[in-house]
Amino acid sequence: MTTQPEADKVALTARNVSWDWTGLPMHYFDANPFATHLANGMNMLLPEGEVFFVEVFQKALPLIKDDAVRADVIGFIGQEATHSSSHQSLLEHLKAQGLDTDPYVAQIQWMFRRLLGDRELTGRKAHSWLLERVAVVAALEHFTSYLGDWGLNARAWDDALDPQVLDLFRWHLAEEVEHRHVAFDLFTHLDGRYPRRVRAWLIAAPFLVVLWARGIRYLMSVDPELDEADRRIRFRAARRTWRKGLFPSPWSLARMFVEYFRPRYHPSRYGSTSQAVAYLASSPAARAAD
Repeated sequence: MTTQPEADKVALTARNVSWDWTGLPMHYFDANPFATHLANGMNMLLPEGEVFFVEVFQKALPLIKDDAVRADVIGFIGQEATHSSSHQSLLEHLKAQGLDTDPYVAQIQWMFRRLLGDRELTGRKAHSWLLERVAVVAALEHFTSYLGDWGLNARAWDDALDPQVLDLFRWHLAEEVEHRHVAFDLFTHLDGRYPRRVRAWLIAAPFLVVLWARGIRYLMSVDPELDEADRRIRFRAARRTWRKGLFPSPWSLARMFVEYFRPRYHPSRYGSTSQAVAYLASSPAARAAD
């Protein structure tokens, strides 16, 4: 199996960042409701998703026999826990401004806590279920690795995003690039079978798309600043978003999707660790945490 080159790895540490959302407008992304709720759809997925990542990897820790893999997983757990709380803070701010996210977040909780959560299993069945969930995390981290590389290079974001949100997104995505190898390397260490990898991606990718799309539709429907006529999602709004460089194009996403099927795939192909570290050295939130 392909592995991350040692020269492209860094010691993973959680940064104690904090955020002040005072004065953040409801439509903080290009003053555009659709673009904003496209981002908010992922904001709603992240807190629960990353809690799930942390819980699964904590359960996998006793199975790790390689000290380097264990150190990476411990660093990954710390970073993902901080990501979850950071995005939750943005959701709490939006909720205080009248955007009720609770009904949709409940659906996300059901998926991660019930559908993918712990089961009353023992022996081989319990071990196999843990491996399946590690594979799901690795599959979802394939997407975040891709998005990390894309977002760090999305120059259109510089003028379109509120500066605080821009730093939240880029800080998070830089850490995704920093630890992009960890979930896949853990899966490879514990199992690594190609059929399980493909199965996990074929399960995770559609769930991600459906939940994200449902989230955007829900947020548009409850946005307190939109008139009834503006709540409908239109294709031209989505097309304008990717044509302006605010979100990856469908063709770029399609290439990302099929990339995971390559037998010698490894997430190290996405992004540059040095670029990620350079951003983290300049990030206002990360610098304040230091």
